[in-house]
Amino acid sequence: MSLSLHTIKPAKRSTKKRKKIGRGNASGHGTYSGKGQKGQKCRSGVSRMKLKRLGMKSMIQQTPKVRGFKSDKPKNQVVSVADINKYFKDGDAVNPKTLLQKKLINKIKLPVKILGKEDLKLKNLKFSGVKMSESVQEKINKTL
Repeated sequence: MSLSLHTIKPAKRSTKKRKKIGRGNASGHGTYSGKGQKGQKCRSGVSRMKLKRLGMKSMIQQTPKVRGFKSDKPKNQVVSVADINKYFKDGDAVNPKTLLQKKLINKIKLPVKILGKEDLKLKNLKFSGVKMSESVQEKINKTL
């Protein structure tokens, strides 16, 4: 006998016949046919993947829950009065562009706020495009 695709057979006892279920109680798989009683999993046509049994999780289960709150409101870039005293001269313009040039802020698009407890030593500074705390505003008014 020649060996070809239609003559190949498995070795003896290498395959086992599948046990038929739902063929009477004497078969050992009668009545509920191994599905238990009631519920989604005992109905016909149900083939749910048993992910947890396989040690896998679905993509939804893998993604972490996002907790808390992230504000859309941009945060102010803070510049102190001490820095203005150090890097500017009398009569200079203080705006986001000049602050960026002197590397006191990182981004020109974010709002800038000037804070500080020190006194402003410079005079005739021209502020534009920056926010200030009330105390800094009073100090600027005193120097004018």
